Amino acid sequence: MPITNQQIAAHTFLQLLYADDYFPDHVLDKGRDILLRLCERIEMERPTDLQALYVLTEAATEQFNLLEAEFEAAGSEIETVAREEIGEAFWFVASAYGFADADPEELIAAREW
Repeated sequence: MPITNQQIAAHTFLQLLYADDYFPDHVLDKGRDILLRLCERIEMERPTDLQALYVLTEAATEQFNLLEAEFEAAGSEIETVAREEIGEAFWFVASAYGFADADPEELIAAREW
């Protein structure tokens, strides 16, 4: 399903991490795909309130939790810079879909990183 939100379509997710050799591109690609799938779900399911949005972001956050092992296997990890960049990406998604009042911590509350 192609993304119809123009802010999302024009955005480069995890750009700061791609610019740092510490973070392997093949793992970042998976993280970017998680974020894009989140956008697709938002467009398909059209959550009407924050609680519905948080259900979707929780599922995406849990996918990032699973990705931590792949970062570690590649000699990297989801550390401070990565946590902030991923968290910012979740907030950008929420904001782009009209949820600017979303709590940034609640968006990624299920995180283990």
